[in-house]
Amino acid sequence: MIASVILHNPFSRPAARRSTAGFTLLELLVVLVIAGLTLGMVSLGSLQNDQQILQNEAQRIALLFQLARDEAIVRNRPIAFESTSERYRFLIREDNGWNPIAQDDMLREREYKRAPVNVSVSPVLSEDDGPVRVVFGREPVDKPFVLTLAIGDKHVGIRADGIGHYTVE
Repeated sequence: MIASVILHNPFSRPAARRSTAGFTLLELLVVLVIAGLTLGMVSLGSLQNDQQILQNEAQRIALLFQLARDEAIVRNRPIAFESTSERYRFLIREDNGWNPIAQDDMLREREYKRAPVNVSVSPVLSEDDGPVRVVFGREPVDKPFVLTLAIGDKHVGIRADGIGHYTVE
């Protein structure tokens, strides 16, 4: 007779009963609907309206105005802000006329986030029908002006007081 020896492993567990229960189709659909609604609310909240876009663009331009004014004084050459409805840039006065500022990451040409943007300046600083142009001279005091950016019925103004302060209204 053959004796069988059963070795008992103290670390082994008895076979667990396998559960066949899972999620129902209805439960999965409810989770998907909740996730879709949450994602939709987050994406709608992150979209900016025209007023917010203009406000952000005006804040950026106001800071660039300050930089351009300081550069004009330091370089002892006039610097101009020039804008069309699609983009804006800064120019420097050279012997042969106005040239775009090259190799300056801050005063580089930029496009408006949501074009076209209606740009106007008051009082009118140039007489021609070309792009809107504001010139920053070599002197620390200049003429006050208001640059207005508009998309449809939304508008934002950048007020320059003539002594280097630029506020967004």
